[in-house]
Amino acid sequence: MEYLAVFYGLSCAVVWGAGDFCGGMAVKRTNPYGAVIAAHAISLTLLLILGIVAGEPLPPISDLLWGGVAGIGGGAGLALLYSALASGQMSITSPVSALVAAGLPVLVGAFSEGLPGFSTLAGFALALAAVWLVSGGTGARMQLKNLSMPVLSGICFAAFFIFLDRGSGQSILWPLVATRIASITSLLTFSLVTRQPWIPTRESWLPIFLSSLLDSAGNALYAMSARMGRMDVAAVLGSLYPGSTVLLAWFILKERVSPVQMAGIVIALAAITLIAM
Repeated sequence: MEYLAVFYGLSCAVVWGAGDFCGGMAVKRTNPYGAVIAAHAISLTLLLILGIVAGEPLPPISDLLWGGVAGIGGGAGLALLYSALASGQMSITSPVSALVAAGLPVLVGAFSEGLPGFSTLAGFALALAAVWLVSGGTGARMQLKNLSMPVLSGICFAAFFIFLDRGSGQSILWPLVATRIASITSLLTFSLVTRQPWIPTRESWLPIFLSSLLDSAGNALYAMSARMGRMDVAAVLGSLYPGSTVLLAWFILKERVSPVQMAGIVIALAAITLIAM
């Protein structure tokens, strides 16, 4: 059972990282709110079809409510992350968001399932060093200013991890349906109230569709991992997603990263690995 939980968690990381890359490409062609709303609308349709075809029983209302709260956090996190990915380097933004998203569930897990071990504490120490190096190592005041969106997205993703785990104890698909309904509703309301553009451009639909498929698959894999093992371990394994994002940005976009920043990325991924041990 534990080996399956680790497998699903690592698979989730690979799929989520590819989804974030596609989402970042979509936001380069359109607005972040429209990209997330459209992607989640596609995902909602697919999840509803899967739920009906699979015949999965409806969970208690409380599970659906937890899923809804998780959806608000996940939707806000994606909008913030996609904005940061579009305005900055994917290989820098993604690891910072992942570190925050991984750390908070570990703290929650420490209170609910026991204190973390030595490797987790070592991971936190490495994480602090990684954030400094990823921000450039110099001119911290100016660089940290640019990390606000990745950090906020990480907090939102942490909320998604924590609350989806609470809602997926008896079923997988229907709590994910609830996350999509909540994220679409909250983001669309915010866009309309603040008069943000939310209709995607024509050229952004292909990467939006790909990001929707990959994000939906990643969510399902995370829920399965958390259900079979510890929530904090599933969250940290899922937070390894910058690995595939970085590789795709390097190979496809030919992004250049300074040696100091590359060291920060490597240490960030090592920190997440240590936390998961």
